[in-house]
Amino acid sequence: MPKITKAVFPIAGLGTRFLPATKASAKEMLPVVDKPLIQYAVEEAYAAGIRQMIFVTGRTKRSVEDHFDTAYELENELERAGKTELLATARSIAPDDMICTYVRQPRALGLGHAVLCARELVGKEAFAVLLADDLMVGEPPVMAQMVQQYSEWRASILAVQDVPREHTKRYGIVSGDTLNEELVDVDGIVEKPAPENAPTTLAVAGRYILTHGIFDELANLPRGVGGEIQLTDGIARLLRREKVFAYRYHGTRYDCGSKLGFLQATVDLGEQHAEVGREFSAWLQARTQD
Repeated sequence: MPKITKAVFPIAGLGTRFLPATKASAKEMLPVVDKPLIQYAVEEAYAAGIRQMIFVTGRTKRSVEDHFDTAYELENELERAGKTELLATARSIAPDDMICTYVRQPRALGLGHAVLCARELVGKEAFAVLLADDLMVGEPPVMAQMVQQYSEWRASILAVQDVPREHTKRYGIVSGDTLNEELVDVDGIVEKPAPENAPTTLAVAGRYILTHGIFDELANLPRGVGGEIQLTDGIARLLRREKVFAYRYHGTRYDCGSKLGFLQATVDLGEQHAEVGREFSAWLQARTQD
């Protein structure tokens, strides 16, 4: 049975919405409680059985490579100090059976171009794409849900959610025939349509499983919205010769590409945190009662 073994993480963006915090640091390294955004995404992929993580990087993203590398000096210091729990935490960031590979996106030509940069590393198999800006919390994890859908349908799967119509201009929007409460047989997808032009309010979230056929479409794609090679446009062309399904995932998405979404994620995950959650929740409750 074919499996999803590789995940692509497009992380070459500049993160200008979080300046000045991202002036010298990767936006994917912004911490939500005690983990950077990229680690949440990698852990989600790992929980779905994916073991090769492909990072499409830019020239300011060295901190991501360092994060998933072995920190010998740190580990030696923690071991010498007898801090076994912290040592285990440091070593758990990159399990022994996880492979991290990196490829540069030489120019900022859009999400579709970033995915295309991973073509040689992915090869001729289906693969996952995870956008670290979208912090997804689900049980089971959202990508694990999507891998299960792929195992049943053997076709590209897009994570989707219903959004207010006035928000369609922020997303790729799909249309198609509803197969059940979770799945839509996609017959169209359009990038960031105006509310009055949107075919539905079913928006693509930052999780994809794509067949390798997407690479041929992206390689021959003219630039679209914003002068960029749009992944949405590539999927629209893929629809002409392959099935694509939209999956209403079970879970919560935090748009951590926005300050509001980042703060919401910090509060919610802070309250759920095993170490500080109870105390933090009590502090929040006390503040609301003042």
